[in-house]
Amino acid sequence: MSAEATNPEARPDARPELRRRGRTRLDLRRLGRAALLGPTSRDRLPDAIGHVAEAHRAHHPDADLSILHRAYVLAESSHRGQMRKSGEPYITHPLAVTLILAELGAETTTLTASLLHDTVEDTEVTLDQVRAEFGDEVCFIVDGVTKVEKIDYGAAAEPETFRKMLVATGNDVRVMSIKLADRLHNMRTLGVMRPEKQARIAKVTRDVLIPLAERLGVQALKTELEDLVFAILHPEEYEHTRALIAAHAGERDPLPAIADSVKAVLRDAGIAAEVQVRPRHFVSVHRIALKRGELRGSDFGRILVLVGENADCYAVLGELHTCFTPVVSEFKDFIAAPKFNLYQSLHTAVATPEGFVAEVIVRTRQMHRVAEAGVVALGNPYAHAHAAAEAAAAAESGSPADAADCDEERVDPTRPGWLSRLLDWQQSAPDPDTFWSVLRAELAQDREITVFRADGGAPGTISLPAGASCIDAAYAQYGEAAHGCIGARVNGRLTSLASRLSDGDTVQLLLAQDASSGPAADWLEHARTPAARIAISSWLQAHPDSVKPTTAPARAPLSVVGARGGGGNAVADLPDATVRLAGCCTPVPPDAVAGFVVRGGAVTVHRIHCAAVAQMRALGRTSVAVHWRATADCRVTLLAESFGRPHLLADLTEAIARQGVEVVSATVEPPVEQRVRHTYTLQLPDATGLPALMRAMRDVPGVYDVRRA
Repeated sequence: MSAEATNPEARPDARPELRRRGRTRLDLRRLGRAALLGPTSRDRLPDAIGHVAEAHRAHHPDADLSILHRAYVLAESSHRGQMRKSGEPYITHPLAVTLILAELGAETTTLTASLLHDTVEDTEVTLDQVRAEFGDEVCFIVDGVTKVEKIDYGAAAEPETFRKMLVATGNDVRVMSIKLADRLHNMRTLGVMRPEKQARIAKVTRDVLIPLAERLGVQALKTELEDLVFAILHPEEYEHTRALIAAHAGERDPLPAIADSVKAVLRDAGIAAEVQVRPRHFVSVHRIALKRGELRGSDFGRILVLVGENADCYAVLGELHTCFTPVVSEFKDFIAAPKFNLYQSLHTAVATPEGFVAEVIVRTRQMHRVAEAGVVALGNPYAHAHAAAEAAAAAESGSPADAADCDEERVDPTRPGWLSRLLDWQQSAPDPDTFWSVLRAELAQDREITVFRADGGAPGTISLPAGASCIDAAYAQYGEAAHGCIGARVNGRLTSLASRLSDGDTVQLLLAQDASSGPAADWLEHARTPAARIAISSWLQAHPDSVKPTTAPARAPLSVVGARGGGGNAVADLPDATVRLAGCCTPVPPDAVAGFVVRGGAVTVHRIHCAAVAQMRALGRTSVAVHWRATADCRVTLLAESFGRPHLLADLTEAIARQGVEVVSATVEPPVEQRVRHTYTLQLPDATGLPALMRAMRDVPGVYDVRRA
């Protein structure tokens, strides 16, 4: 977070402003000297990692530090003689990275791998040595963090390193925890690099590492990385923000007084709570300045209220909204609806009688720990699963279970949806450039929704980025089989594939049975997820002849007309009159009907409840009694609505023919949003067969509705 990470000498006055509250920045040069001196005796930890041990014991009092001792000894001996560009012994870097993680509460395995994270990459130490000395878990994490060889990959080394790291993160999120801490320390000490290299590293940090820190919920790392990137890529805005914060430091801050008022209110209500004033970091102040223009004293920080239980959060909220004037538009409940990165809190804002508006965050202490450290605060997400598996194996074999191989896939059942999507589509990325560009676009999505499957299949939910469409849901659920998707129902209602989904929607996706079906070119306009876009693009490139213009010229409906016409088996009580069945309601036996004389002396027959009956009577048309002949045959007009696909007309005609029904006429309208409307006038040998005919037509793949005209 500090500006000295960019240029320590140029901004000495920035050091106190940017130092994280409650944390003492260690002298890395002193640590380096201690590292070179080594331990004074073999039965105690080296002085150089005493700070790490102290921070680790604060979170894990019963932790066994012997493995950290062994990891430090190996790291120090293997890096001995190596120096950083800043002139410090190289061992200061893994020590600093490990200290960052220890302060966040990382467990012992993560810290061990952190001490060793550069040994395989930069020294003669091999993965086999790490596995033999520290076990498979440490081996897996170190391998995940290790970069690929630039001599093998050339310009693609950086994208392929991130691809490798993300795949490893899918099996163990601790890999990315170490990478984030590693990048934070490198950003803190970036001032020794050339300006162009600083900018390049800062851009990758902005586009990839900061979004990953956000998704993993590690806010403590994310906010400091944001400030360091801000200072490098936007120096003028940074200086302006620094000046605003410096000017505010000389003014009276209203937040402590507001915090005291909040304490008094909660104390009187009998709610045990800790109330703090949390200063905003640089980027947060900059965003508030852009949003509100002129800043007031209460805009430079927020009030944090920590309580013991979830119910206490809502009790605090009630007291705040009762004793202060709430700003309703600022209320957000991330406890009932947590963010996709594990974040939980209540956010609100209250106005004081003096006219200040203070933002207030309410959370439990456990929520606070997770909000700051994210996945790091969860410890080892595989510990319980491993213990259960080992116990089961031991019970079955009568002996302890063998350790898993270092490369064995260990899928976390709590893996977030965004990471699962990323791991799926990266397999289809054809080249490093595509992977790199699509990765940045995917990480730019800052919100996630969850939709439910209507078919009850497992898993029952699909996680998608905000703004995703039914097309994205189809590829998330069916993979390449989604090429044959012909429509969707959202919350029970038919909708186009281009429709955007909302959080909590229930989605039923309809697939064509024709294996040769493929996506339309305009699907790319509505696909948001990389998996969908890559799959659609690959299919279109493989089938160039199948690509049709998205805006086809208007064309007349296709009509097939038979030879028969007239009124079917309806008889009017008017000698020699021509009888016609009305197309608006298509009556069939045994419908109750009414007849009316129209121009030319013809009699039109309507169902008794047809809206046209009232219109005929209002116009004064002559009413004629109508009855049905004893014969059972009848004529009816049906409307069939379907999704467009090859051979649909043939399949519908075949289904009609199998019912023994004659097609008098058929009209097929041009497709609209991939939906097609068919109108059939049919001669049935028996009116009682109409329900079976309509069911047979609905059973044709792609047909979603059949009704009488």
